[in-house]
Amino acid sequence: MKVHEALRWASSFLEERNLEQPVAQILLRHHLQKDLTQFYLSMHEELTEEQQERFTRDIHEYVNGTPVQHLTGVEQFYERTFIVNEDVLIPRPETEELVHGLLQRINIKYLDRSTLKVVDVGTGSGAIAITLALECEKLQVQAIDISEAALKVAKENGKHLNAKVEWLQGDLLQPLIRAKETVDIVVSNPPYIPLSDQPTLSLYVSEKEPASALYGGEDGLVFYRRLAEEIPLVTGESGMIAFEIGAGQGEAVLQLLKDKLPTAHIEVVLDINGKDRMVFAEW
Repeated sequence: MKVHEALRWASSFLEERNLEQPVAQILLRHHLQKDLTQFYLSMHEELTEEQQERFTRDIHEYVNGTPVQHLTGVEQFYERTFIVNEDVLIPRPETEELVHGLLQRINIKYLDRSTLKVVDVGTGSGAIAITLALECEKLQVQAIDISEAALKVAKENGKHLNAKVEWLQGDLLQPLIRAKETVDIVVSNPPYIPLSDQPTLSLYVSEKEPASALYGGEDGLVFYRRLAEEIPLVTGESGMIAFEIGAGQGEAVLQLLKDKLPTAHIEVVLDINGKDRMVFAEW
């Protein structure tokens, strides 16, 4: 089978099942190890028997509910390639918006500061922590996750992207609280999907991504409540918070922070699709 024939077969196979046709090209390029230009120039080349078998197998795996990122082992975030697997949440474009918004606010609020301490809580793949460390040299970045398996992935990403991050294992901010350490900025994309929403989720999410990174209790707000309690214990008279939230949770998370940080300026920010997706607080 030639490359163009394999692509046509896979695209039709996915279209018949109302699945994303671009996945065919992503997986075929992955198995051929070609960039986009090389891929288009190779359309009339023959696939080896092994390439054809692996490609066909992965197309069927995708149809059966395996995320394409688990098949390729990577996902793009902030124009960098991150290793991902079933132990971590696959980074989303909405989280890029959170990082971008935080960096903008850091540049305004802390223009005259030469160093700042930031902690990423529930780091998963390390996408937020690593991106902050690479995008802003003045940041001293720590990242926490309760999952040893997730931290292993995050450390691999930090190593291959050459990012200076201190990795800590623990439950939310407890490692810093126990060590009596303080930070200037707390950023988190915690689990925020209500348990009641589980039946409505895509198979690719509900069965293939770690439940511990998805669900935030009955109303999705469990981790925001805990973070609101713990953040005052690790911050001082001046600080900043950046949260990713689920659509419709903005007002509730704003109120949680307002109760614990009454002097803070808190704003709910919409994502590119017009849904409340970020909460920023400064004091």
